[in-house]
Amino acid sequence: MSAQFATYAETIRRLNASLIALEDAAHTASVPPLAGREWWELLQRKLIPQLSDEAYLVVAVVGGTNIGKSVIFNHLAGTQASATSPLASGTKHPVCLISEGFDQQHDLSAVFPGFQLIEWNDPAAALEETDEHRLFWRASPDCPDNLLILDTPDIDSDARINWERADHIRRSADLLIAVLTQQKYNDAAVKAFFRKAAEEDKAVIVVFNQCLLPEDEEFWPRWLDTFCTETRVEPEWIYVAPNDRRAAESLKLSFFERSRPGTDEPDDANRDLARSLLEDLSRLRFGEVKVRALRGAMQHLVDETEGVPAYLREIRQACREFASAAELLTANQLAEVKEWPTVPNPLLIGEIRTWWQQQRTGWTGQVHGAYNALGRGLTWPFRAARQKLKGETRSAWEIYQEREWSAVLTAIEKVYSKLTFLTELGNDVLKPRLERALAGTSRSALIERVRSRHRELDLQQELHALVARELAGFREESPRHYEFFRRIDMAAAAARPATSVILFVTGFAPVGEVIAPVVADSAMQGALHVAGDVAGGTLTAAVGDTVLSEGAASGTGYLEAKFRRLHAGFAAQRAAWLAGMLSEHLLGTLPTEVQAAAAIPQSEPFTDVTRLMGEIRESLATVPASDTEPQSTGQSVSAE
Repeated sequence: MSAQFATYAETIRRLNASLIALEDAAHTASVPPLAGREWWELLQRKLIPQLSDEAYLVVAVVGGTNIGKSVIFNHLAGTQASATSPLASGTKHPVCLISEGFDQQHDLSAVFPGFQLIEWNDPAAALEETDEHRLFWRASPDCPDNLLILDTPDIDSDARINWERADHIRRSADLLIAVLTQQKYNDAAVKAFFRKAAEEDKAVIVVFNQCLLPEDEEFWPRWLDTFCTETRVEPEWIYVAPNDRRAAESLKLSFFERSRPGTDEPDDANRDLARSLLEDLSRLRFGEVKVRALRGAMQHLVDETEGVPAYLREIRQACREFASAAELLTANQLAEVKEWPTVPNPLLIGEIRTWWQQQRTGWTGQVHGAYNALGRGLTWPFRAARQKLKGETRSAWEIYQEREWSAVLTAIEKVYSKLTFLTELGNDVLKPRLERALAGTSRSALIERVRSRHRELDLQQELHALVARELAGFREESPRHYEFFRRIDMAAAAARPATSVILFVTGFAPVGEVIAPVVADSAMQGALHVAGDVAGGTLTAAVGDTVLSEGAASGTGYLEAKFRRLHAGFAAQRAAWLAGMLSEHLLGTLPTEVQAAAAIPQSEPFTDVTRLMGEIRESLATVPASDTEPQSTGQSVSAE
């Protein structure tokens, strides 16, 4: 094949790979599969196998029921290769005649994809009814080296599977021998078959079989005109053959060449001379026929109304609907809980203090550790007395968890309400999917499942991990602030004995039992506990005016921002937990699928297919058909 078609072969291979990837992505947008599309079948059965292995011509004998297709095939084969019968037994599977050694040089399964290839020993084997697509083949010394000759199932059969097999062969073929009769030339199924062949620019030879000669000489031109007008077939040659059963069965049927009315008629001296179909085939310009078939398949591929461009438009349209659905989901927040409970300041402060204590080393760690332990011991009687007076009390974490569950219930109710609203809007993409989601899980079952998981949560551990994660980079993130608080901590450790005694004697008790509740409403004041378990005047007395004047303003502002960030981070983390539960048990993968489907036109496979189609279209438009003729221009089919 020419260098131009060698380039096509590589482009077609890349196009095929990109289309397979695009089909996989388009499945999420509910785009029908590629199988069964005419251009896809041509790609798989013609272009992929033959653009890179084109050293042969595929000739198929095709037509309706009981018109003598197998008779014509046997005359081409020069032997009783295919079963014939006046009882219209009908070929159910295609049969193929190849030259000796052809199967050693070529992969027949690649030439005829989708068929189960069986070596052909019994002419009646092709008449068997089976669900598998079988193709029987046999090597013949009389078959030209570069010719594959096929007998095909009836194209007007009541069995749809026969149509499918005949269509598969049509797509693989380079040349079709149309066997017509007075009864079948105007048959709807026959015309539909050849109309597709004309769209693919297949070369066609017409044989009017079973004619009553010479009486039908005045009628076959009318039959041909009807056939060609309604199929747009322009036959390469036209033959008429008499209705002669004995001659047909003995392989001595006569074929008389005719010209289409309006063209030059054969010489009267040659008009009644019988022709050999195989010898006439040998006069075909092999290269031109092959290139014509390949180019016709590629033209069908780039056709704006029925080819790959139409498939791309189909995807874009489907994806626009998913994009609208994605916008609808985005524009309507499913659950907006404006007052999600914040974790109490004392709990957050306690985790921050714990983290800071772990950063202390040397004598400051020993001093603070000792006095914290002393403080807990000294205040134990007061805690016990308070608990006895108030009775059994719930922990701060239990209270927070109860408040959060109330927020979770509110969120779930809002989600169901919004989903019902979106379903009623009638979006063609969302409506059926949301109906399945709402029907698949009852509200009470979902609430019970989320409630069970919520009870199992260790919220204190979550907050602990969040604080550790957020403050892990404190030293590297802001070394100046870290040093400021470290100096405060050291000063507080030095002042710790006097401060603790004074506070205790005056009745305030050690810091952390009395002072913490007092300052809990201020994020900044609460954060100051990180600096050494001191507050107010203790901080001033311990550090002095110099330190405060240099760093207090920026340091306390930094801590306040960090404190607020921890609050917001924990709330976001808890909201994400609820979103995950709803996604897993209610919405499933719906949001992800909608977004993925909407983005397909921007995907790499879609872009690649669009680009490759542009390359093929440009090449077909700029390279004339005559320039695509292979180097073997003028090569004929050999009939040795």
